[in-house]
Amino acid sequence: MKSILLLEDLAEIRAWLSELVSRVFPQAQVMECARIEHALDFVNRHKFDLALVDLGLPDGSGVTVVERLREVQPDAQTVVVTIHDDDDHLFPALQAGAFGYILKEQTREQIEEQLQRISQGEPPLSPSIARRVISHFKAAPQPAPADIPKVSLTERETEVLLRVAKGFTLPEIGVQLGLSRHTIADYVKQIYRKLNISSRAEAALEAQRLGIFRS
Repeated sequence: MKSILLLEDLAEIRAWLSELVSRVFPQAQVMECARIEHALDFVNRHKFDLALVDLGLPDGSGVTVVERLREVQPDAQTVVVTIHDDDDHLFPALQAGAFGYILKEQTREQIEEQLQRISQGEPPLSPSIARRVISHFKAAPQPAPADIPKVSLTERETEVLLRVAKGFTLPEIGVQLGLSRHTIADYVKQIYRKLNISSRAEAALEAQRLGIFRS
């Protein structure tokens, strides 16, 4: 990571997140802002590898910044960092293009670990958020079998997808399957490519849709 955008209106929390991000990505330049208008100005003038975006801001919703980044900097990884764990905040953010969704209520160590997963090719997603996504789609009407596009996953890819959907990290999956983390990372890339997805949240949805994850 070379350049990181941090959008958070509360100065104390912004300083805390900035220090934490600098520990995880010590070589990166962190550009801080407290308003959506300032964040959009930064996005128009600078290229970012990662953006940490709060949702509840004085001049609107951080989803606006998530959408703008997806439009003009599709390679940037946008992670929502918020107190909101309800559907009305979660799903609009994911639909807007959020790469991850982290809850502020977690410990410093948990958030730091989730940010470190970005370097390992894993989208940061709080466990409770992954469960909420799965529960939401379990309750939704499922499409008829004829309407589900056929996707050919190997037995090993299916095993990996199931564990990704359950929230295990790449090293944990490697231990469970007796494979290296790098091998698991390759499987995850193949799975994401086959399913045309790009995040752990989408992987959980696809596992549910394909009938791989039912509990």
